[in-house]
Amino acid sequence: MSTYVYGIMAASHPAPPEGMTGVGNPPRPVRVLRADDLAAVVSEAPEGLRPKRRDLLAHQNVLSEIGAAGCVLPLRFGSVAPDDDTVVGVLTERAAHYRERLGALDGMVEYNVKAHHVEDAVLHRVMAENSEIRALALAQRQAGGAGYEAKIRLGEMVAAAVKAREAEDAKLVVSALRGGAAAVSTGPESTGWLANVSFLVPRDSAARFLELVEQARKDLSHLELRVNGPLPPYSFVEPGPAEPAGSAAGAGAGTG
Repeated sequence: MSTYVYGIMAASHPAPPEGMTGVGNPPRPVRVLRADDLAAVVSEAPEGLRPKRRDLLAHQNVLSEIGAAGCVLPLRFGSVAPDDDTVVGVLTERAAHYRERLGALDGMVEYNVKAHHVEDAVLHRVMAENSEIRALALAQRQAGGAGYEAKIRLGEMVAAAVKAREAEDAKLVVSALRGGAAAVSTGPESTGWLANVSFLVPRDSAARFLELVEQARKDLSHLELRVNGPLPPYSFVEPGPAEPAGSAAGAGAGTG
């Protein structure tokens, strides 16, 4: 039976509550594997694991429960090792790395921020900032319309200007929020978002970070910001003792 890995912690970390279960149907009992001063929270891995809501929530619940008692290095949903011995072996081989990460991430949480343009607001900004586009649009209105090619040209110019603003606005989001974070990690690009950024924030400074988010919403009113957190610091931990399992790869339990 392969081994499902939820996270890595110090061996001195309090054990999960008795009777806790994790992924699977029926849910598999959660247990702890130890290697010197490190430990991994694991369970048996069910056959054909897929990122269904039930199992995603189970993964996140295990991390939330054990994380409430101290620092845990979270693995993303779908992290499976061939067996217990493999997990223990990697804990031993990468002990220095895990100790460093546990120390660095102690007391930290992650906030993921996604941003996209508010269509009318960004079009207004593009028109205000680009005199050529503004003049061309005005000329077409005064002429009572425009031919097909002129309309296409104006549309292409607007689309290019909006695209250029995406890159600039992504930088503005990071600049507005990075003062409240200990570290920043840029996530993969995703359809519909011009920025997908995670911020590592001291737990006791979370209120300050959220104040910066609210100020950014006021200052960058042409953007919509979506904030998810506090989360375990998924984006600030290197892959651990397992490769993601099949189609579950990269399906983070709380960073979507």
